[in-house]
Amino acid sequence: MDNVGCKGTESALSDCPHRGWGENNCLHAGDAGVMCSGIVQLVEGKSHCSGRVEIHDGDQWKTVCDSHFGPKAADVVCRELQCGVALPVAVAAHFGEGTSPIWDGELQCVGNESVLASCPRGSPRNQPCTHTNSAVVTCTQYTGFRLVNGSTACAGRVEVQVLGTWGTLCASHWDLLDAHVLCRQLNCGFAESIPGGERFGRETGPVWRDSFHCDGTEAHLGQCPVITLGASPCSHGSNAAVICSGSASFASLRLVGGGSRCDGRVEIFQRGTWGRVLDDQWDLREANVVCRQLQCGQAETAYSPPKPERGMGPVGLRGVRCAGHETNLTQCNTSLPESALAAGVAEDVGVICWGSRRVRLVNGSGRCAGRVEIYYQGSWGTVCDDGWDLSDAAVVCHQLGCGGAVEAPGSARFGEGSGQIWLDGMKCSGGEAALWDCPARPWGQHDCGHKEDAGVICSEFVALRLENSDGCSGRLQVFYNGTWGSICSNSMTPDTVSLVCKELGCGDGGSLETRLPYGRLSGPAWLDNVQCGEKTSSFWQCPSTPWDPQSCEDLRDEIHITCNVFLSSGRRPEMSPAPLAPCPNSTSCTDREKIRAVGDEDGCSGRVEVWHRGSWGTVCDDSWDMRDAEVACRQLGCGPAVSALNEAAFGMGQGPIWLEQVECRGTEPSLQHCWARPGDGGACRHKEDAAVRCSATPRTAAPPPRAGNLSSRPRLGIPGARL
Repeated sequence: MDNVGCKGTESALSDCPHRGWGENNCLHAGDAGVMCSGIVQLVEGKSHCSGRVEIHDGDQWKTVCDSHFGPKAADVVCRELQCGVALPVAVAAHFGEGTSPIWDGELQCVGNESVLASCPRGSPRNQPCTHTNSAVVTCTQYTGFRLVNGSTACAGRVEVQVLGTWGTLCASHWDLLDAHVLCRQLNCGFAESIPGGERFGRETGPVWRDSFHCDGTEAHLGQCPVITLGASPCSHGSNAAVICSGSASFASLRLVGGGSRCDGRVEIFQRGTWGRVLDDQWDLREANVVCRQLQCGQAETAYSPPKPERGMGPVGLRGVRCAGHETNLTQCNTSLPESALAAGVAEDVGVICWGSRRVRLVNGSGRCAGRVEIYYQGSWGTVCDDGWDLSDAAVVCHQLGCGGAVEAPGSARFGEGSGQIWLDGMKCSGGEAALWDCPARPWGQHDCGHKEDAGVICSEFVALRLENSDGCSGRLQVFYNGTWGSICSNSMTPDTVSLVCKELGCGDGGSLETRLPYGRLSGPAWLDNVQCGEKTSSFWQCPSTPWDPQSCEDLRDEIHITCNVFLSSGRRPEMSPAPLAPCPNSTSCTDREKIRAVGDEDGCSGRVEVWHRGSWGTVCDDSWDMRDAEVACRQLGCGPAVSALNEAAFGMGQGPIWLEQVECRGTEPSLQHCWARPGDGGACRHKEDAAVRCSATPRTAAPPPRAGNLSSRPRLGIPGARL
């Protein structure tokens, strides 16, 4: 059978329309398969292991509300689907809203059930539910992490359990940011070092080539972008390892509320709980001790957090005086008499350490291309393009684990930033460990505007496309090292074809073209033996041969795919159907184009509206504060926030309420990066629409072009890219 077109209601496959018995243009590489579910399925994800939750009830599939569905139920779903374990998901309904009926029951799983049908059911709930707050689940194949052969549970060789099988993690891309996330995940504090070689013994069993690319703020390694595609074999003795600071004990310190582990409000661990540190004469001497104890370098700033950032919990330490040379805060004088504190008001204290500095690339199509931004003194700022060249860009790419530099674009190629311009006149040699190690003008001193913001495109920036005008059929190509190249067909499976089509938003499967011409390839062929499995969650996590521009040479070895969004209609797919349009005016856009301020003429003050699922909607004012407003104004390109307004200060909006209980830290690049709940569940009304007043007028800039002229094709698959 070929071109089978079932409606889903037929009693047998033979009742469905098809091309005719024995009539086909397929090889067995295109054999179809099926995986039957129990009572649960995940839909609209990039694999059957992620997506919106639907339960089979009666004779139809129904959507489940996130308020009726908890993390224990999510673990059971992943277990039943043989997809590993569930990751925390901050914002619901990002897999589409669906059109199926809404299930009105409640799941009360204990968490150890093997199938969802074994979970106790609650009675129907009266709480309103719509498709905008559907329950979603993302499973990860990484079902366990541990450190072995160390003297404690918080030091050793890194072993990862992949769907029940333990193996050693290769150290080819392992760095301190990844190690910090793992230490935090294991309740082992922070990473003190990442020893190389075989410090903790030789590996036994499989060696995983997966490369984690964390920014250091994640709670779980499974939340970090992962790339396996193109990875080289692990060299002998190259095992990932870490020595963590250890579990929290008496007088352990941590910094909370900052943009990294090395800045924020100070808390101390006392009597089994974390408590606030209060003081009335907090200065750099005390701050240096804190930074030294946390191995965050020297202190840059000692401060008292503003009121919205102050703690609410118990007080662990009140009053401290340090000389500045101590290695631990408990070595300072912490037994001050009440009279010593009477002169001032003891308040929460914070520090910014040298180790808080970070670099990132934003407004590109992935983590390895975009505008260069540096986190310094507790806020993100840009770099001026005066003198900016490939040597400067190479330092950024190396710092981010993104390979070498392919291009060093200036003139705000990736859009104009906002806030500070931190560095100007960069003169890197290319061998520096961090951008701030390069010769440059002093911090914050420049003669630039944001129209001169510097950007970077690194060699490990990768993207996927089908080279055809419709974007859902044609030659499969991958962008690597600054160039589009082919993918060879050896070991190609239906699972790989399915992941490609899902990655590109072109349906859930497709077919391979087989009648290809003879001839020699022009241009590179980057990959061969791409081996995606049934449970692989992303095309980028499929094992393959290492990157090689001569992976194959004959045109017949290229992959040509036609995805089923094209096959089922027999015509070109509509690139962005209006109800699901990812952007207001195009098929691709930056975060800047997904927000607007309505109600004032300058566009920098007004009711906050965000674009989601094809329409503009408002933001509920529950918990709306200056940190949220800072993020909104930054995303609008309107400078710092002046005020965060509530109760529909600029009038009531219409349509959906997309976000509720927005909880930004103030450092995020957009509201879409903040934690929030879906807002259209009935808890808010438009009389509670949030608004902002920003300090500047908007900067006008054309939408930045895609890296490597990627905008020449309408559909791209890019690992870790946000929509």
